[in-house]
Amino acid sequence: MEEPGELKRAFVHATAGAISGAISRTVTSPLDVIKIRFQVQLEPTVQWALLRKDLYQSSKYSGMVQAAKDIFREEGLPGFWRGNVPALLMVMPYTAIQFTVLHKFKTFASGSSKSDDHINLSPYLSYISGALAGCAATVGSYPFDLLRTILASQGEPKIYPNMRAAFVDILETRGIRGLYSGLSPTLVEIVPYAGLQFGTYDTFKRWAMAWNHRRSPNTSYSDDDISSFQLFICGLASGTCAKAVCHPLDVVKKRFQIGGLQRHPRYGARVEHHAYRNMYDALRRILIQEGWAGLYKGIVPSIVKAAPAGAVTFVAYEFTSDWLETILT
Repeated sequence: MEEPGELKRAFVHATAGAISGAISRTVTSPLDVIKIRFQVQLEPTVQWALLRKDLYQSSKYSGMVQAAKDIFREEGLPGFWRGNVPALLMVMPYTAIQFTVLHKFKTFASGSSKSDDHINLSPYLSYISGALAGCAATVGSYPFDLLRTILASQGEPKIYPNMRAAFVDILETRGIRGLYSGLSPTLVEIVPYAGLQFGTYDTFKRWAMAWNHRRSPNTSYSDDDISSFQLFICGLASGTCAKAVCHPLDVVKKRFQIGGLQRHPRYGARVEHHAYRNMYDALRRILIQEGWAGLYKGIVPSIVKAAPAGAVTFVAYEFTSDWLETILT
């Protein structure tokens, strides 16, 4: 039998998750656009590889600063928020589902709906809860993730003027299944990514509580007594760890998402339809054709983005959920 107030708690976690996800996505959108441009570019994105003119054509983007300058010069400031509308339509239900499912799993595992009891879960259960929550959220919001990638990957002139045009073209060229292109590598990626992100976040929070206790041994600390700066650092560290481990799978996902879709020639070769048979084949081909650097294209803006994105998401979630709990009490 559910504890009293479970419906209210579900509303709080879903709303706080949606708001925190929207804030984080909007703040870090410029880094996300640069990351996607790198990931879908078949040509090298590092200067040393560009020296091998016999192996590679010239690259549109060859570094984060250069990419930022080019995007600003050719597309203006709006270029850094290209695809942000479908990104928000993706991330708001994604984070709402993720935090709601996460809370449900932690409640089931701990036998209590209280956050103070959740923080004492074993790291193993924290990782499992995060991974399952990530899977549920991914399936529920994936088509918007696909549209976000397509719109963010195109530059000027635009191939798709808006989200509706991209949606219609996908349905006409790929069918309904096209809206879930790349879902398999995404789910394979999200299990370790979400597990690491939430598992390490809980671990870092426990370390922060232990640190606070060592500084003031006569004071009893709870989950609510961790400072906003400590929450920020915990989110920063968890986002960095998760992204560093899972980035190659994110590259594979992006290649599947844009495979066969139109792309202006000025941005280099496009990924052909059915260029990769499956996830393993994609990893193998990228490694052979582009080297290890190919699997880590966009890793710099990805890490630079993942750290503040994780920090902003967790801090905004903690504050929003506390605020909602207060006004609904």
